[in-house]
Amino acid sequence: MRYALLICDDESISPSTEELEADPVFRAWGEDLERRGAERFGARLRPSADATTVRVRNGETLVSDGPFAETKDLVGGIVILECADLDEAIEIAAGHPWTHRGCVEIRPIWE
Repeated sequence: MRYALLICDDESISPSTEELEADPVFRAWGEDLERRGAERFGARLRPSADATTVRVRNGETLVSDGPFAETKDLVGGIVILECADLDEAIEIAAGHPWTHRGCVEIRPIWE
C-alpha cells in the first residue's frame, strides 16, 4: 500500500539542506528508508512565502500568495512510501526527526 508522509514543522526554525545532510538522526532515517526499499519519492518544499494558493468561488478564480492556512506549522516536505501496511508506515514516520519538534502526517494514497 502507498502512503504519503507530510512532513510538518515550524518553518521559522527549519534547518538548511546542509544542516540536514550533516544531521546523524536525519541521515539514519534516510538509511532506514533505503534499507527497507520503501521510499518511492521524496522532496523538500520551498518556504510557504513562495506558495501560491488557488480557489474558485462562484466561478471566479482567486489566486493569493502564501500558504493555504495561517499557521506556524506548515508542510515542508513530502515522502511517498510503499509499505506492507499502516503499521509499517507509522514505524517509518516515527523515525523521522521532525516528529520530535513538529509532526509527520500519514495519508493513504488512492490506488
